[in-house]
Amino acid sequence: MTVSSNLPLFWRRSLAGVAPWWAVATALVAGLLLAWLPLPQAAGLLLGGGLLLATVARPLVGVLLLMVAAPLGAREALVLGVRGFDTGQLLFLLIVAAWLAEGVVRRQIAIPHTALNLPLALFGFAGAFSLLHAPSATAGFVELLKWVEVAVMLWIVADLTRRYGYRPVLAGLLLAGASQGILGLYQFFVQPEDVEHFAILDGRFSRAYGTFQQPNPYGAFMAWLALLGLGALVGALMAWREERRLRPTALLWWAFLALTTALSAGGLLASWSRGAWLSFGAALAVLVAFLPRRRIAGLLLLLVALFAVAAAWQMDLLPASITARLTDFGGDLPGTLSALGDVDVRGVHITDENYAEVERLAHWQAGLAMADRHPWLGVGFGNYEAAYPDYALLNWPEALGHAHNYYINLLAEVGIVGTLAYLLLWGAIFAATLRALRQPWPMRGVILGLLGVWVALSVHHLLDKLYVNNLYLHLGAMLGMLIGLSPARLASRAGRSVEVVA
Repeated sequence: MTVSSNLPLFWRRSLAGVAPWWAVATALVAGLLLAWLPLPQAAGLLLGGGLLLATVARPLVGVLLLMVAAPLGAREALVLGVRGFDTGQLLFLLIVAAWLAEGVVRRQIAIPHTALNLPLALFGFAGAFSLLHAPSATAGFVELLKWVEVAVMLWIVADLTRRYGYRPVLAGLLLAGASQGILGLYQFFVQPEDVEHFAILDGRFSRAYGTFQQPNPYGAFMAWLALLGLGALVGALMAWREERRLRPTALLWWAFLALTTALSAGGLLASWSRGAWLSFGAALAVLVAFLPRRRIAGLLLLLVALFAVAAAWQMDLLPASITARLTDFGGDLPGTLSALGDVDVRGVHITDENYAEVERLAHWQAGLAMADRHPWLGVGFGNYEAAYPDYALLNWPEALGHAHNYYINLLAEVGIVGTLAYLLLWGAIFAATLRALRQPWPMRGVILGLLGVWVALSVHHLLDKLYVNNLYLHLGAMLGMLIGLSPARLASRAGRSVEVVA
């Protein structure tokens, strides 16, 4: 509060400590609400208000909350019947405002000048250009907005990682995995009554789905965070092996990494998602290959690991239910489905056993038909569902929302131009990650975990679309961690700074 210098010294000293009128009014209203509301609601209001103020004061706190709250979006949409304005999106807007305000106060908003900025912009332009003749501009705008949020999260987390280190954001991500893992294990064993169609193993268990409402994207999220936690744990142990010094806090950090990784891995197993399992296995193979700094040693280690898995498979040492799940793909699909380039399900006899596979292939076929008719720019970014009725097969009139193969989905929506831009973006991400592997332990372990996430995402996209339920915010945060852990890729002061004059 500003006090007039014309007042006597006694009054100036007395009034200097008085809060502004709006602060007094806010405190009065909050006090009345706390006194009037029941205890649970009052406690929630107090906790929420405290976290809100903490986010405004320190955007890093908001990022940690966002990592845990973002996956609630699908559940909130189901309960509230409103899409788009979930807790994750509101937290994201608050973080952006707080980060910008903090930059104004410091008179510097650090926007990292990274190798990913241009590929992200090119992909965004390709997506926007594809909307010129799209059936639904709104759907296209929503899809474009996701990638804007990815870029903004990248910049914010890269800046925060530079200032506070990688551990806070990593801890927030792993806590998100642990919380979803606990919920998924509960669903697996308790078997909620409202999802009987997820029952497995003769009805004794239920596929876990967390707050995603679907097991496959849930399993993908669990795979990402299990890989990230495993990489961080390996990095911490390798750093100790080289230093031979055990700090008192190291054991607590190891225990946190081990527990959260185990819970995420448990959620992955409970999801019963073949796509998530296969992508996790492919990512593990890459982690093993890149674990040693010498590539030849990594390849030899990978061969040994693959031989051990194959031997265990042949000797029936793996659980029969898991091997059956991995090898059961719907039985007697005709020979026309044996090659991806000859997908045609119009003449397939549909049974209970092959229904899910044929449904997915039917949507692939519709996506390929869109790409065939609009090869260069596609039907419009985010417009697969809007365009689907014109390409639907006779037995499959309703769209699943996407093609259940993101590469076919991209080819259908943004054509050859947009698909090449997307592949360029991910080529840049993989290249930046491989360069960052030169970091010493334990940072190298975190980057190994990120490499595993990229591989799992790329493989799983052969069977699904994973930019759903705010997962793109986690993707942006992990890309920001990658940039924050790669100081060689940043300009002075970890970014191209925009000077703000107060």
